Amino acid sequence: MPTLFIFLGFRFFFWSNEHDPIHVHIAKGDSEAKYNVVTLELVANHGFKKNELKMIESIIEENKDIIIDRWNEYFKKGGIK
Repeated sequence: MPTLFIFLGFRFFFWSNEHDPIHVHIAKGDSEAKYNVVTLELVANHGFKKNELKMIESIIEENKDIIIDRWNEYFKKGGIK
């Protein structure tokens, strides 16, 4: 499972056998969430509080291009944005 980055203790990653749409998993402690990156849609949340989700959304928004580029690079896809 490739880790994209760790910020403020939140680990942003995806699994090596992922599927479209482009999404990212976030873990911290016993909590985990999943977001579609392009639409910034929360797909799943297991344990994060509202203020943590807002922080996660902000981090994804600020790093959206990096996440998409890493996804495309890892899965050998071209230029989805």
